[in-house]
Amino acid sequence: MLTSQDQARLDALYDSMQEASHTFLGYPVARDFDYEPLYRFLKFPSNNIGDPFQSSTYRLGTREFEREVVDFFANLYRAPKTDYWGYVTNGGTEGNLYGLYLARELYPNGIVYFSEDTHYSVAKNVHFLGLRHIMIRAQENGEIDYEDLKESVRLHRDVPAIIFANIGTTMKEGKDDIRRIQNILDDLVVLNRYIHSDGAFCGPFASFLDPKPAFDFADGADSIAISGHKFIGAPMPCGVVIARKRNVERIGRTIGYIGSLDTTITGSRNAYTPLMLWYAIKVMGEQGLRQRLAHCQELARYAVESLNQHGIAAWRNPNALTVVFPKVADAIKNKWQLATQDVSHLIVMPGVTKENIDALIADLAQPTQETT
Repeated sequence: MLTSQDQARLDALYDSMQEASHTFLGYPVARDFDYEPLYRFLKFPSNNIGDPFQSSTYRLGTREFEREVVDFFANLYRAPKTDYWGYVTNGGTEGNLYGLYLARELYPNGIVYFSEDTHYSVAKNVHFLGLRHIMIRAQENGEIDYEDLKESVRLHRDVPAIIFANIGTTMKEGKDDIRRIQNILDDLVVLNRYIHSDGAFCGPFASFLDPKPAFDFADGADSIAISGHKFIGAPMPCGVVIARKRNVERIGRTIGYIGSLDTTITGSRNAYTPLMLWYAIKVMGEQGLRQRLAHCQELARYAVESLNQHGIAAWRNPNALTVVFPKVADAIKNKWQLATQDVSHLIVMPGVTKENIDALIADLAQPTQETT
C-alpha cells in the first residue's frame, strides 16, 4: 500500500499532466482518444512475441488483431496482395529502423540518402546498422532537394541507393516525392535500389490528401513506417511498419523457445497497442479518418489566417497540418510546448480546438514577447 506521501506525488503528477495537456500544440499527437472499453485487458501479461503471422506457445497475445491492423494499412498503401508483411512497432523510429535493416540485408554496401530535415533518429539508425550515408540539402518547404540528390547519387552510381524518404518532415511537414526519386534513379541507371517511406506523422492520412503524395507501394516504396499515437491517437507510443514479404523472408529465423519465427526488432512486443489500433480503425474506419483529416485541415487554415491577421508571418505546406511561424520566445515555447529550431510550429492534431489556437495567438500578440 502506498504511503500518503507517495499517493500525494501521484496525484500531483496527474494534476500536472492534466494541466499540461491543455497547452500542448507543438508535437504531433492526438488527444481525443478513448480506449476505456479495452482497460480490462490490462490485467493480463500480454506479449505478441515472435512473428504476428504465426502462432506461438505464448498464447496471451493479440496477433489476430495485429494482423488485421497490418492488413488495413497494407490495403491503404496499395501493397502487393501476396507480397506484404508487417507488425505493430513501438513507434516510427522502430519502423524506420526496420526498413533500413531490410535495406542493409539486401544491399550491405549500399549508401543511404536522406535530407537534412529528416528526423534526428535516422542518423542514429544508420549508425546502429553501420550503413554509409549522405545527407542531402532540403528545400525551404522541407522537401528534399532533388538536384542535390541527383548529383550525389550520380557520384556513387555504382553503389546501391537506399533512399529514406520523408512523408512529412519534423518541422515543416515537407513530403518527398518518391516517383520523382524513382525517375532520378532511372535516369542514372541505378538498378539496385531500396526506398523507405517515413510516414510517421502523415502516413495514416496521406492516402486521403488531394493531390495524394507519391509515397506508397504502388509509387515504388519497399517499406513504409507510421506512428499510431500521432494522428490516430494512443496513450503510449506505437506504430506500424509494412514491408515487402520477400525482403522480410531474408531475415527470419525459427526460434524453438517461442515456437515462432523471429522477424521483428524487439522480439517481445506490446500486445496492447495492436488492440488499441484495431479498436480505433474499427470505430473510425476509412471514412472517419477522412473526416478527422478534413476537420484538422480546416482548423490549420484558420490558424494560418489568424496568425497572419495578427502580423505573425505564418505558412503551411499545401494540405499540411503543421503551421510554421518565426521562432518564439522561450516563455511561449515552454508554455505551449512548441517544437522550435530556426522556426517554431504548431500542429493541428485531433483534439486541438479553435480556443487553443486563439489563446496561443493572444500570447504571441503580446508586444513584450521577444524571441531568444
